Amino acid sequence: MEKIRSLYEDDTVAAHRFRYSVLVFDIVTILFVIGTSFYEHTVTIEIIDAVFGVLILTDFFIRFWIEKEKRLMAFRLATWADVAAVLSFLAPITGEGVGFLRILRTLRLLHTYQLLSRLRQDFSFFRKNEDIVLASLNLGVFLFVMTGLIYATQVNVNPEIRNYADALYFTVTTLTTTGFGDITLTGPWGRMLSVGVMIFGVTLFLRLLQVLFRPSKVRQECKTCGLILHDADAVHCKHCGETIYIRTEGDV
Repeated sequence: MEKIRSLYEDDTVAAHRFRYSVLVFDIVTILFVIGTSFYEHTVTIEIIDAVFGVLILTDFFIRFWIEKEKRLMAFRLATWADVAAVLSFLAPITGEGVGFLRILRTLRLLHTYQLLSRLRQDFSFFRKNEDIVLASLNLGVFLFVMTGLIYATQVNVNPEIRNYADALYFTVTTLTTTGFGDITLTGPWGRMLSVGVMIFGVTLFLRLLQVLFRPSKVRQECKTCGLILHDADAVHCKHCGETIYIRTEGDV
């Protein structure tokens, strides 16, 4: 049990490799759901669905087993995202679009302290562009989730939504306020989804633009006042004037 707990919680090489493998698995399941949305579900696809569902269910039970505060799991969004993903893979009648909620688990994994710390160590690109990467990730997750919900709720009742690409096209045009009008959602639930895309999607899109066009910053906590973001060539903290020591690779 301690070995399994270490893989999920500790800051070790083996634990980081395990989390990377879980991240790759999550991405594969998402790509699988996207790809199979363009085809009729055959026996082979349903078998693969079941395999993914069993693996996700196993991961869920392991995390429940090692969780110290088991009652708190019911209040976590990632828990219900896993439940929805398991149901979508093991019981196709729920609609494969629900499987897109699996990406919420990926978001939770990427936002854990251990994985973020490892990404900073392993990839210089991530260290230099962490805010941009995370803002892009948040926007991407929103696109996947909303597109999945639109696809799941509209594919059988809306002739304009035939596959995942149609739902993604509607989501992007709505989020960017382009609104060509060639695809519209039907019913009160469809209208509420459109409102959600416009309100929350534009907010995340503007956040991405903000981090893209603001001056580049580096993360280095000031030991005196706690300020985290500093100019790349800063010698003193902008808030308190304390000398700070920013590690660089010699290219700033």
